[in-house]
Amino acid sequence: MHPAFSVVFFTTATGAGYGLLALLGVLAGQGFVPPDFWLGLVGMGLALGLISAGLLSSAGHLGRPERAWRAFSQWRSSWLSREGVASVATFVPTGLFAVGWLFLGRTNGWVAVAGLLAAVGAVATVCTTGMIYASLKPIAQWHSRFTLPGYLIFSAMSGSVLLNALLQGFALGSTIVLTGCVLLTLLGWGWKLANWRYNDRLEIPTNANTATGLAGGTVRSLEWPHTEENYLLKEMGFRIARKHKARLRQITQVLAFALPVLLLIAAFALPWPYAAVLSALATSAQFAGMLVERWLFFAEAKHTVTLYYGR
Repeated sequence: MHPAFSVVFFTTATGAGYGLLALLGVLAGQGFVPPDFWLGLVGMGLALGLISAGLLSSAGHLGRPERAWRAFSQWRSSWLSREGVASVATFVPTGLFAVGWLFLGRTNGWVAVAGLLAAVGAVATVCTTGMIYASLKPIAQWHSRFTLPGYLIFSAMSGSVLLNALLQGFALGSTIVLTGCVLLTLLGWGWKLANWRYNDRLEIPTNANTATGLAGGTVRSLEWPHTEENYLLKEMGFRIARKHKARLRQITQVLAFALPVLLLIAAFALPWPYAAVLSALATSAQFAGMLVERWLFFAEAKHTVTLYYGR
């Protein structure tokens, strides 16, 4: 039993892609990013590529992917359905923004409006993704004040680092963007440490007695209610050794936060193309680190139903 890589990749890739899309939509529309064809092609291609790859990965995680379309009909009550609606709706202004930038060579006027709408759609989609997990009361590690802001912070963090690497690659590096990357990465680091501290100190009042409603003794599970694993045990019943968890947390801190900050600070002092190389390395390290962080996010989650399995 282990967290599915498809979901780990989905949350990591879409977070970075939507973060980059939001920044491009705002900054290009306001004239901070020049309407260069190749810059737009690579930037929009990278953002949409990450988003599309993540969404396809999530669809592949479904037991019956051919029925994925049915999820859109439950938008009144399901955050998963709202995520699907928001992600598809975001493609409309994103497409208009890309057409204006790439084929008309402009990012002002109605193209700027489309960029802002694409940014709003990107933020809304990340919010719905975060709420999928934050709304699950049976999982105390997710049902907290850290989950939704964490999704937004990590999306902005990874998107800004991607944007910096993109600008540096075209010799358009900006100290303002570099500074924003460092500050957002430090913010994400602090937020993750606070989240881990909260989870480690979490006291869950539910036990086998309260779950079954039985009193007058200690309820113990003699055997599982079924002979094979089910969805909840596969996704939210993973057991990770304390020493392994500590090691993975260290890897996350080094790759996702510490190393990118050091590389980005070094990029301040070095000219192009060295700054571009360091920025690309920071992006690669952070993406790998966020994959580990997302894996831990799912591995550390414990659904209340595991009480029925003697856990």
